[in-house]
Amino acid sequence: MKRLLWLGVGLAVGALVVRKLTRKANEFTPSGIATSLSQSAGGLVESMRSFVDDVREGMTEREEQIHQAFAEGELFEDGHQAQEGNR
Repeated sequence: MKRLLWLGVGLAVGALVVRKLTRKANEFTPSGIATSLSQSAGGLVESMRSFVDDVREGMTEREEQIHQAFAEGELFEDGHQAQEGNR
């Protein structure tokens, strides 16, 4: 009975190991590499979209500040230009 139990455990562990090794080996096939590259490219595209959205949001905020200062008749002093003048 014990032998049958250990045989079953051995078969289960062996099957799991073979599945893991097969999956790992498939990562190094041409189709596996292509899949990995496409996922990486998709992540890069998403990062670029996020960056562009952040820049556009910053531009919108800055434009609102400029328009508000103009509407109030105040002198709008850009902090970035002031820093460059101190150099």
